[in-house]
Amino acid sequence: MAKFVIAGSAACPYFAKAELLADYLQKNLPNFQIHKITQRPDVWEKWLKKLCKKNKWNHKRSPIVWRELLDRGGKGLLLGGFNEFLEHAQLYYGITSKMMTPEMLIIAGENLETHIAIEEEEEELKNEINPLKVWITGASCPTCYNLIPILVNGEIFSMEEEISIHLINSFYEEDTLSGIVMEGQDLAAPLLREISVCTAIEEAFFEAEVIIILSDNMDNESDTVENRIRARVPLCQLFGSLIEKNAHKTVKVIVAGKTFLNITTTLLITYTPSINPRNIIALAMVLENEAKAMLARKLKTTASDIKDVIIWGNITGSRYIDLKKTKVFRYDSAIWGPPSYSRYVLNLIFDSDWIAKEFGHSLNLWSLRGHFQRGILAAHCIATMLKFWYHDSPPGEIFSLGIMSEGEFGTPEGIVYSMPVKCVNGVWLPRTDLSDTELTEDVKGAIIHDLEQEKLIALGEISTYHPYVPEFFSAGSLEVSDAQSSQEPLEGTENESPDN
Repeated sequence: MAKFVIAGSAACPYFAKAELLADYLQKNLPNFQIHKITQRPDVWEKWLKKLCKKNKWNHKRSPIVWRELLDRGGKGLLLGGFNEFLEHAQLYYGITSKMMTPEMLIIAGENLETHIAIEEEEEELKNEINPLKVWITGASCPTCYNLIPILVNGEIFSMEEEISIHLINSFYEEDTLSGIVMEGQDLAAPLLREISVCTAIEEAFFEAEVIIILSDNMDNESDTVENRIRARVPLCQLFGSLIEKNAHKTVKVIVAGKTFLNITTTLLITYTPSINPRNIIALAMVLENEAKAMLARKLKTTASDIKDVIIWGNITGSRYIDLKKTKVFRYDSAIWGPPSYSRYVLNLIFDSDWIAKEFGHSLNLWSLRGHFQRGILAAHCIATMLKFWYHDSPPGEIFSLGIMSEGEFGTPEGIVYSMPVKCVNGVWLPRTDLSDTELTEDVKGAIIHDLEQEKLIALGEISTYHPYVPEFFSAGSLEVSDAQSSQEPLEGTENESPDN
């Protein structure tokens, strides 16, 4: 069995002559097969260069002809161009083509018209399907690998919503990204219409409706805090301009990563003036779930039964973990109630030293860096926040999110600040109805100072980070993530039980 592939520019007369000869051979020879590939004239050269680079061939004209090695596998055997194919047909089959130039030109014109019509029909079909377009940056990290199967299972958007996934990596890693694409295709997920890699940066975020910004490994952890902050500015400028140019104006953007989440989100908002600032958010749930798991291990219960942990401030910097509202459900103790019955966690943990010292310190050791190396927790949290965004958060539950402040909780406008939120009808709303939280003015001042310093460094208004020097913390614990800052954590006495 001989199978030949003929590829060429749709407007090329020699391609027209070669394909007609190949059609004749296929019709009259029982063991001869032909496969034809047609490209528009304006993309032919780029397509040919990519093909030859992949197969290590040297060919520069239309058409190109090669033989598929069906019996042995492999990349195929290059035959050459039109002349080589003509010689092969004459030598092996005693058949040649006597088509004259005028006829070749007519057929080439018809080929081009047919190719354009087919492309337009395919584009119309794609427009009718119109899947939800999801873009993921930093796609070579494990979080992306773990996130893709969750995105296409129908639980986040809906069981009727088809999606297309497009991957970007600042440092292009062809083998890694191609492997992710192939595994995504192998899922055979009914809702996954397309998965692809964006190699032309100017096309990034085209018609994006959801954008997930993952870590791009831009950090040099031995560098200074100031330089690590400044390193984010060029990429945020680039992404911001592309989002402005290519994405839908209602695009939803989640910023997730191991360091500098708040300032990265602030910069993206700065460089996307036409996007609603509350549509660009920083993920705090990774830290929130991490705290719940640590409390659950202490109480010997299940992490999913811990609710209402609040993360205030700079998610991967100076943050405050507020446990005053935190409850545990279905806790096995002398007091028992229906599934809706809960107890305050701080009423059940009598080890005040553990709360004041070990709890916060352990969270720093179990840093976001570790989560993004593994990626399971981060992927789950991104998917959960997207699900809340599209279908509302559970009534009554408190979740934390880094959003652009509009003055809530006495914070200054213009900085991204993690605070308790809920989602209603696709809009994130701060939980300003909460009272009696443990966010004191001293702690809030330290957090705001940290965020403002990062913003001033990023915008070039100051050159050196000036740490906050606390006078006294009456309650709470201000933690500085080791993944972000080289400063020593600032600690005080930890949360006290409401009833103690």
